[in-house]
Amino acid sequence: MIPHGFIQDLLSRTDVVEVVGRHVELKKAGINFKGLCPFHGEKTPSFIVSPSRQTYHCFGCGAHGDALRFLTEHHGLSFIEAVKDLAQSAGMVVPEDDASPAERAMAAQQRERESSLSEVLSRACDHYRRQLKGSPRAIDYLKRRGLTGEIALRYGLGYAPEGWRGLASVFPRYDDPLLAESGLVIVQGADEGRPEAEQKRYDRFRDRIMFPIRNVKGDVIGFGGRVLDQGEPKYLNSPETPVFHKGRELYGLFEARTGLRQKGYALVTEGYMDVVALAQLGFPNAVATLGTACTDDHVSKLLRFTEQVVFSFDGDAAGRRAAGRALEAALPYASDTRSFRFLFLPPEHDPDSYIRAHGAEAFEAQVRSAVPLSRQLLEHAAIDCDLATAEGRARMLAQARPLWNALPEGSLRLQLLSELARAGGVPVPELTGLWQSQSTRERPPRRDDEGDGRSPSDDAPGRPRWRREAAARAAPGRRVAPRSPEDRAVQMLFGEPAWWDRLDPPEHHLLHELPAPHGPAIAWLERDLAEHGPRPWAVLRQALAADDSLPADSRSLADGDALPDACFEDLAAALGLLRLRELDAALDRLAASDISSPEQIARYRALSEERRVLRERQRELSQRAPAE
Repeated sequence: MIPHGFIQDLLSRTDVVEVVGRHVELKKAGINFKGLCPFHGEKTPSFIVSPSRQTYHCFGCGAHGDALRFLTEHHGLSFIEAVKDLAQSAGMVVPEDDASPAERAMAAQQRERESSLSEVLSRACDHYRRQLKGSPRAIDYLKRRGLTGEIALRYGLGYAPEGWRGLASVFPRYDDPLLAESGLVIVQGADEGRPEAEQKRYDRFRDRIMFPIRNVKGDVIGFGGRVLDQGEPKYLNSPETPVFHKGRELYGLFEARTGLRQKGYALVTEGYMDVVALAQLGFPNAVATLGTACTDDHVSKLLRFTEQVVFSFDGDAAGRRAAGRALEAALPYASDTRSFRFLFLPPEHDPDSYIRAHGAEAFEAQVRSAVPLSRQLLEHAAIDCDLATAEGRARMLAQARPLWNALPEGSLRLQLLSELARAGGVPVPELTGLWQSQSTRERPPRRDDEGDGRSPSDDAPGRPRWRREAAARAAPGRRVAPRSPEDRAVQMLFGEPAWWDRLDPPEHHLLHELPAPHGPAIAWLERDLAEHGPRPWAVLRQALAADDSLPADSRSLADGDALPDACFEDLAAALGLLRLRELDAALDRLAASDISSPEQIARYRALSEERRVLRERQRELSQRAPAE
């Protein structure tokens, strides 16, 4: 586990404007920066990045967080991956408490090796792109496939020319071991132990359209190459390397991030050209497996971006087998809030050809009518089973049991049990007893949560908290209770701790006297200010999570992101309401007593005058509505 102190230090050295600005065009807007939200499609900027808080917030969809959260939700990185990414940029070493010095040294060596391989692959990618510009034959091929220069640029398409040693003109040393390790160059004779002088080296990719394969951070980790004319193999992938693992990566995922959010689902296809052609035709949410069956790693990675996945396969026997493997990969993640569907096109079509023949609307209709996971499970379990016979039904139930066991607990699992029992001709209690009495295989571990440093209550599995909050706000008829002035005051101060020094001593006293959970939160904040000075909310959030001395209700209340557009006048207005409430109570107490002494009369008049002045000030402040 990464220490909270390291996370705080990392965030204090990280500029969220710089991190977000690599992916969003930001413009200065007062003390903040503004741009188009990368989490939903919008034409008018409502996405704010705050240098003082070191957070971002979208007033359109509700997305918000710090630099780490941006990397996890925009790039789909795990929390650990995001920490390592920021630490590398900041020149910091992530502590590995349980690792020995030798293990840490090996990990550092591995990171350096992976970085070197990515650099080599990126350089080759630039070379292939330059070659494409100078090859009329390759350009003509792409045009005949209906691709524009814009889409080729977006996906970084290139061309590997004919010739055995084309990369020799790109790299200073053609015998550099990194060229072979990255899969760009094949070394013939090395496995046989031949001396280096007798080994032959040549480019792996020759006379092929090149599709760079990127990880979720955008680094080139491998290539896919397609022949222009006739030849075998039709598609050629990079081999497995330290940075490229076919069973974990999806082609086009980096480019599809925005499309996934706009469309609301991921479309998993079978080839590079499907992905690029679909993006050209209005489906930028397509990705492809890399010549392998769909794996649980693929599913887990997709669920970082969306809760709906549509698998698209050919309708032939091979497509049905591929669908079966995708089903098995998806089952452990099929919670009640997720949707997995299976699209089978006519045998003569792939997605690209279907859209060109019938149009985008017809293809969208096919997607909407795709087979849900529940029906696909029933059909897959019934393969080669004659349900008209007792033997066939028994075999179907036997084939269904491991599939059903892979499902997570929930309503979907219970409903499928009923459907399987009905199809198998067995009452539900008897089927349950039968399966419980038999040895069942251990379920695959759930991989929804990858240690992101947040409490389990922060996010429902696979669904970022801001999406749930935005959905709650948008729910028809739902009314959100307004925050109390003490809630607003505490949350604004945690969002902008520097405002504490702008308050006068009576206001400090007023805040300290608030009952729990507000008073303890204020006391914690003042101690933190005394020890560290004003710190951004991104850092305070980590410090709060690490401090068990503050009660949970106070920690939950102290949300510096709750009022992202608040200004100091909003804080003054909230404190004014608190003081008015205090004055009203004091005047009521005096009125209920026997006001006879000159001191009591003078105090009553003084409090009344203070209330009059304060009410006038509140009317002035109300011209700007408090942030909600």
